[in-house]
Amino acid sequence: MKNWLKISFSLVLIAILIIPLAACGKDGVKNIRIGEVTRSIFYAPQYVAIEKGFFEEEGLNVELTTTAGGDKTMTALLSDSIDFALVGSETSIYVYAQGSNDPVINFAALTQTDGTFLVSREKIDNFSWDQLKGVTFLGQRKGGMPQMVGEFVLKKHGIDPQQDLDLIQNIDFANVAPAFASGTGEFVQLFEPTASVFEQEGNGYIVASFGEESGNLPYTTFMTKESTINDDKETVEKFTRAIYKAQQWVEENSSKDIADVIKGYFDNTNIETIEMVVDRYKSQGSFATNPVVGEDGWNNLLDVMEEAGELPERVDYRTLVNTEIAEDVMK
Repeated sequence: MKNWLKISFSLVLIAILIIPLAACGKDGVKNIRIGEVTRSIFYAPQYVAIEKGFFEEEGLNVELTTTAGGDKTMTALLSDSIDFALVGSETSIYVYAQGSNDPVINFAALTQTDGTFLVSREKIDNFSWDQLKGVTFLGQRKGGMPQMVGEFVLKKHGIDPQQDLDLIQNIDFANVAPAFASGTGEFVQLFEPTASVFEQEGNGYIVASFGEESGNLPYTTFMTKESTINDDKETVEKFTRAIYKAQQWVEENSSKDIADVIKGYFDNTNIETIEMVVDRYKSQGSFATNPVVGEDGWNNLLDVMEEAGELPERVDYRTLVNTEIAEDVMK
């Protein structure tokens, strides 16, 4: 059982109360709070929605917080510290399995593949997956989407994560990259732009993409409590419309133009790296082109979780996914 699932009974009772979204500001503009699981170029459409004024066009003022990890992001949503969470869909399944009376609903897709890359400490000209056998592999947090996809891909290539390599997965999400940089592990699973920055600095080399290997997944979606959708569907619709506008803009514009728009979110990354990473994600189809969370991807997610031994129960697609809102804003 995941540590974050051990939330006290009293906190859960508080979390499932129906609490309205943040109050409207001046001129009828509504303030909304988004918690993103990490800061990553992987989430470029979200930053585009903010910077291009798509939220503003819908009368929404966004306060964006990086909540650093799926456990912390979901706890923030359940305790009403944020209104919307951008996080892996697996977290909604964990909450549902607890028996919540106010389940967390996936209502808008942002990414549709895994966003991590396999990074080697040493340069490898002709990488093959069997080269991981016997090495020390610095993975992601147990029960989180990156780690489950990582194990899924390893097994796909005939590697038993528990037997064929030394798997480290007890390091907090935010500390995985620093741990590798300080000398832990021969291979590591990293998000961008960290993977590319490591490559530029000579601290590692990208040898494979977990996104290309794992197929379509509702990897990162916007979600909120069911009570929020019931009580303030209009705001959720406006939110989704802003995201859809951004997705269309990202689809229709160049990686360079996208990089120019989102560069302010990555002060420590040069514009050339941002453009390269955006192009990498675009070329492998990581950015969802519309907000509908697909059923095939959902079932693939369940398979990945089940293979990792982390699926508490196979939750039906319609139970935790709302496609009505996304389909309506696309009309």
